[in-house]
Amino acid sequence: MDIKTVGVIGAGQMGGGIAQVFAIAGYDVQLNDISPEALDKALAGITANMDRSVARERLSQADRDAALERINIGTDLEPIGATDLVIEAATEDEALKHKIFKALAPHLGADTILTSNTSSISITRLASGTDRPERFMGFHFMNPVPVMQLVELIRGIATSDETVETMRGVVDRIGKTASSAEDFPAFIVNRILIPMINEAIYTLYEGVGTVRSIDTSLKLGANHPLGPFELADFIGLDTCLAIMNVLHDGLADTKYRPCPLLVKYVEAGWLGRKTDRGFYDYRGEEPVPTR
Repeated sequence: MDIKTVGVIGAGQMGGGIAQVFAIAGYDVQLNDISPEALDKALAGITANMDRSVARERLSQADRDAALERINIGTDLEPIGATDLVIEAATEDEALKHKIFKALAPHLGADTILTSNTSSISITRLASGTDRPERFMGFHFMNPVPVMQLVELIRGIATSDETVETMRGVVDRIGKTASSAEDFPAFIVNRILIPMINEAIYTLYEGVGTVRSIDTSLKLGANHPLGPFELADFIGLDTCLAIMNVLHDGLADTKYRPCPLLVKYVEAGWLGRKTDRGFYDYRGEEPVPTR
């Protein structure tokens, strides 16, 4: 199938980044959200990102202008259904994702491919609630989308070979690299990454090290660009907890039990950078560890 138009549902950090990447690659993009404020914020962020790229001579002014012209925003799902490819990038909440696909169903074209940017939820289960499980698959971008090169392609049990090959072609066109993952909880990247973050939180919880010492140790001792707490705050502690819960529930192994300290931070609403407090406090000039 020749994909020309793309609908992105969810105008958060991931959805905005996905819309930007597709628009620059020449696709017409319809960006949707229930919040007009979120849409305005996303479009402002996309514009600022492109302006930085122009200033750094990574993008021409003409290409920037053309890409922005290709992005339309709105709160109505009907224009999303008219696109060739739908990418759901809403919050990591399975019930919400099912609700979105159900609301989208009456507006879909016969050949539209449905995908989810979920970082952990079963693709087979999401697909089973739609009228087209053979044209449904996981399409997991990394954060921040314009910078990170990997896209995980996850096929559900019913996903057709044609859908997989079409999506491989899309990944090539947007200049990313595809990695195939089986449909098991959290796929590849988060199956490995989030338990590492959870273990770092346990290391803090048990008093083995402080936020600063653990981050420094992983950056200098394992050559990680960010420490696990810096990365957790960037991802969002609510997202980290959601993925750990999917792993714990889906694999029934105690090694995936979320650390109680992670649960407490989420209960407090200290979710990381997006709330200005997580394992670091971002309200001052420099981030300060909260433990």
